[in-house]
Amino acid sequence: MNISRRKLIVSGFAATAGASGLAAAARLAQKYGLIPPDHGGIYGPGETLTYATQRLLTRHSLAREFSRSQISPRPFPNELAPPTEEFKRHQAAGFSDWRLAVDGMVHQPASFSIADLKSFPSRTHITELTCEEGWSYIAEWIGVPLSHVLNLAGVHPEARYVVYVSMEPDSFDSIDMADALHPQTFLCYGMNGSDLPVPHGGPLRMRLPRQIGYKNLKFITRLTVTDTMKKFGNGCGCVSCEYGYAWYTGI
Repeated sequence: MNISRRKLIVSGFAATAGASGLAAAARLAQKYGLIPPDHGGIYGPGETLTYATQRLLTRHSLAREFSRSQISPRPFPNELAPPTEEFKRHQAAGFSDWRLAVDGMVHQPASFSIADLKSFPSRTHITELTCEEGWSYIAEWIGVPLSHVLNLAGVHPEARYVVYVSMEPDSFDSIDMADALHPQTFLCYGMNGSDLPVPHGGPLRMRLPRQIGYKNLKFITRLTVTDTMKKFGNGCGCVSCEYGYAWYTGI
């Protein structure tokens, strides 16, 4: 999409929202295939307008990166549920048998250990994790770009989302392909020069510096590539949506 067309579309969103309301803006978003999974309900038109406008304006933008001197001295890990017996077994074994499954709309379903992921080209960025509860911290995050793992599996061209599932019971989230293939989106296994601590989601969490905290799910064990969210939960894209949070939470 060229710049003039992008400006025209964004102007259309703004004018439509002002003149005819959010429902009309949602119809315009539909025309360009920019409808989020949580587009239903009373807040759906607003979620659609937010997502569509953000995608048109910031699809390739980068989250702010910080200097090493700005790393927070005591990053807050947030509350964790008591570990399950299965997690305790993994932890006792140094997570040597932890696996990340990749399935769905891929040519080569796969399963990777933490050692496998560490053998892939690694990346780091020093970015801020911002929580919807009002706290934040800056850390150095180390991992493999999600795009690298998806390229190894071979994503079908019609895929629209990547669903990521946590070992925590009934916990999953999802992102669109723009975020999945973004260079700052990591499968994160390290933090501040060491392995990712368990309170921060170790051995593996999703790291999305362009999205708010709850999208950065901890204890990842599965990636499923799909063209629809209807098969997952209530179809709105994440467990958090079922409790009133938005699926798309761009910063």
